[in-house]
Amino acid sequence: MSKKTKIIKVSDIYETEPWGFKDQDIFLNACVLIDTELTPEELLKLCKNIEKTLKRKHRFKWGPREIDLDILYYEDIILEKENLNIPHKHMFDRDFVIVPLNDISPNWKHPIFKKTVEERFNEINKDTIKKYEMEL
Repeated sequence: MSKKTKIIKVSDIYETEPWGFKDQDIFLNACVLIDTELTPEELLKLCKNIEKTLKRKHRFKWGPREIDLDILYYEDIILEKENLNIPHKHMFDRDFVIVPLNDISPNWKHPIFKKTVEERFNEINKDTIKKYEMEL
């Protein structure tokens, strides 16, 4: 029997300045809330397979990329492994994560920082993040 994963909610898409390595094009960021029967490790494997299918090239840390899928949180699990940290170690430091995450999951409370996404959203500067308007 295959394990199921279902999309529950998708955020808007946001244009953001690059983080880390600044000399590159803008990024498009979004968040997706899912319901899954996969374990965190199986979900990570699925994300890496999607990146591979979409031809992600690994260049250098924080460099340009075709796609980058991260697991931000998984219920209230705290997991620290070599290749997987849940919740994502830097999610509350990155405005480009908080803005779309607030679209789909404002009431989720970080199990370490004990703040909701909405509380963190209200603390950040949103001036450099704008909603992506797709031209049709």
